[in-house]
Amino acid sequence: MTWNWTETTLNNLRQFLEKLSLTEGELAATPIGDGHSNLTYLVSDGRRNLVVRRPPPPPLPPGGHDVLREARILMALENTPVPTAKVLATCEASSVLDVPFYVMEFIDGIVITDKVSPSLASPQSRKALGEAMVDHLAALHGLDWKKLGLENIGKPIGFNARHLHRIKSLICDEQGVPAEFSDIYNWLYQNIPTDSGCCLIHNDYRIGNLMWDNKTPVQLRAILDWELATLGDPLFDLAYVLCSFPPVTGARTATQELSLAMLEEGFPSRDELVERYAGLTGANLSQLLWYEVMVDWKLAALYEYSRRRGEDAYYRKDGLVAGFLQASRKKLDSADAWI
Repeated sequence: MTWNWTETTLNNLRQFLEKLSLTEGELAATPIGDGHSNLTYLVSDGRRNLVVRRPPPPPLPPGGHDVLREARILMALENTPVPTAKVLATCEASSVLDVPFYVMEFIDGIVITDKVSPSLASPQSRKALGEAMVDHLAALHGLDWKKLGLENIGKPIGFNARHLHRIKSLICDEQGVPAEFSDIYNWLYQNIPTDSGCCLIHNDYRIGNLMWDNKTPVQLRAILDWELATLGDPLFDLAYVLCSFPPVTGARTATQELSLAMLEEGFPSRDELVERYAGLTGANLSQLLWYEVMVDWKLAALYEYSRRRGEDAYYRKDGLVAGFLQASRKKLDSADAWI
């Protein structure tokens, strides 16, 4: 995903931020992260660092990359037990940029993906990382989304069936569901569980979307990337955590490749993460397999949709879609769950 600041756009941003007394003087902007979704930039005047988040360049898919919706969710979470970066300003598409954007505080911390940083690399700290990851997920799912004023960000009734239909619609053609997706789709459709509950879900909750203090004791500083958050079934988030947990050997999905730190000594196992979540929430996990299969199938569909749209060269890499489909089939094979 490519987009570069020009002298004009950076000057427009400077004027916008100066009017809000957030910066003073010339700005420098540096990309943060991989840039496969909404684009994130570290913006600095040499004295203060801020973060600007904006959608990728048009054309955008309907309903996608809504950064102002994302900012609204972050603002609602500001005084809750769920750690997030504070939103400092929002801006509609205007003379500043041709797209909407928001500005948030810069949090100094680390993001863990392939390995844990040396300062947190003891087995005890790795155990604490995994436990904090689950504890904050449970805290998120325990929030009263109505009191937070988030009633309008999603449709809480019948989420599982509607979500499956929505994802299917992204990849259907004149013949229906593509052949490589159809066997798993048929199983998912025939086994849709009753929603286990309704809460605010992150929808992309994995270790690579968490920011930590780079020192002990372990502290989660912020949960990142709320673009896909909605009202839905909490087991989707738990399943996403489990689907991102990489196997020790064998093929791995793209998401698992971004979570290799979870294999290091001391990090809780998949079963331990599930047990901790169940203990904190009292959730009924009897249908958890459906959510895990759905998450991998959904990721395959989203990657295929992005590949077709040509959104980013990343999605054209060989094996990405097939890897998620293989992971779904492997779960069904292991559970002997095929109908």
